[in-house]
Amino acid sequence: MPSVRFLLGLLAAAAACGAFAFLGYCIYLDRKRRGDPAFKRRLRDKRRAEPQKAEERGTQLWDPAKNKKLQELFLQEVRMGELWLSRGEHRMGVQHLGNALLVCEQPRELLKVFKHTLPPKVFEMLLHKIPLICQQFEADMNEQECLEDDPD
Repeated sequence: MPSVRFLLGLLAAAAACGAFAFLGYCIYLDRKRRGDPAFKRRLRDKRRAEPQKAEERGTQLWDPAKNKKLQELFLQEVRMGELWLSRGEHRMGVQHLGNALLVCEQPRELLKVFKHTLPPKVFEMLLHKIPLICQQFEADMNEQECLEDDPD
């Protein structure tokens, strides 16, 4: 039995030494990275660029011309949704009403209005369609950001 205890002790000591060596290596690499002048320059440049990007995004979101275009798009999507619903094409109507929800400034209020004005079946379809429309919108936005970031 003393040999099992000895092996367990040896294994524990090896694990402790390994952990200590790994920690020392991490500290060494961190000091080397922080001491690199290029790293400091890149970090400074990155920190300076972040507020500028946030400022650009803020101006893009609240640009009155774009806000007016969003309002026009919203009204157009609501009209198209009503038109398709009046024709009995519920799927197309729900698709356009979902698009209107995406560009609406107050989607919760719009949902309350839809709940009172739409037939229950159509409102239920709209509620089920919202996550799919949001996923498609996020995918489109990610694709657009990739295209804007691409230098070619």
